[in-house]
Amino acid sequence: MLADGRMQCDLCPRDCKLRDGQRGHCFVRQRIGDAMVLTTYGRSSGFCIDPIEKKPLNHFYPGSSVLSFGTAGCNLACKFCQNWDISKSRDFDRLADQASPEAIAQAALAKGCESIAFTYNDPVIFAEYAIDVANACRQQGIHAVAVSAGYIHAEPRAEFFSAMDAVNMDLKAFSEEFYYRITGAHLQPVLDTLCYLKHETNVWFEITTLLIPGKNDSDAEIKAMSAWIVKELGCDVPLHFSAFHPDYKMMDLPPTPPATLKRARQIALDAGIRFVYTGNVHDVEGDTTFCPNCEQKLIVRDWYEILDYNLSDEGHCPNCETSIPGRFGAFQHNFGRRRIPVAINRQ
Repeated sequence: MLADGRMQCDLCPRDCKLRDGQRGHCFVRQRIGDAMVLTTYGRSSGFCIDPIEKKPLNHFYPGSSVLSFGTAGCNLACKFCQNWDISKSRDFDRLADQASPEAIAQAALAKGCESIAFTYNDPVIFAEYAIDVANACRQQGIHAVAVSAGYIHAEPRAEFFSAMDAVNMDLKAFSEEFYYRITGAHLQPVLDTLCYLKHETNVWFEITTLLIPGKNDSDAEIKAMSAWIVKELGCDVPLHFSAFHPDYKMMDLPPTPPATLKRARQIALDAGIRFVYTGNVHDVEGDTTFCPNCEQKLIVRDWYEILDYNLSDEGHCPNCETSIPGRFGAFQHNFGRRRIPVAINRQ
């Protein structure tokens, strides 16, 4: 409690200072009396079964299916948000699906999903719900995946990521100006989260950057970002460059040309990152996992579809026995590009 009677939310670097009844920037965290309440606990914008490659995670049980859901709200203000109807929703009637953590875990188990994913909007803002769901899933042998921009303070960050098995981190750009002007946030807390994941956890993580023409796609910025990743995180963190399409408050920009993604991929490879992918386009070479030692094609993909799988169950190249970083097991099936809506029994 602050001296002026306001209460500060300490979840993320926004440090929203609220009077009774007020909501934070994310809209879903509200001060009620002397408590900070998550108003969307147990409420979802809908459940779907997706391929794990859609998160995107290419080195986390490839070909498996993941039960995905989100809530409303977000603690960033990205002008290019491609899930804005969910993340910017102020209409709680959109959250028609209600389910307990145990019900979600049971549904994932019944549908044969390897994982549950918190996605569509950033799960750090519904951390309590995500942690409870992740813990319920672990009891059923189901992995927990977070798709996040990593904008969270150090103390809640430790609790949140301790419940996760894998993360796709959205590194939106590599400039403070971009973060401040286009996302309403700051770059350094995101870099801090990435370093935390690498050096203080065993969580598997991959990075995605959405390349926006004229905003974050210059050679200089991509080189600087790639050099930082190699220096601070190492060369084995998979990096995904995905294509922008006009949406929300950035309808005046063109879609990202496939050539931009290929150029960015080559820059990152030249910088020493060993696994670099292109996304949201048909690019078999850019979607394929190559052995960094002998260049054998290990997992051939087209978008979310696995066309050929040659990796051993232990995650080794069959040609030269090089160990590929990630989480692998017996390749049982290719879920493919399907997206299956799911109804959850509330319990």
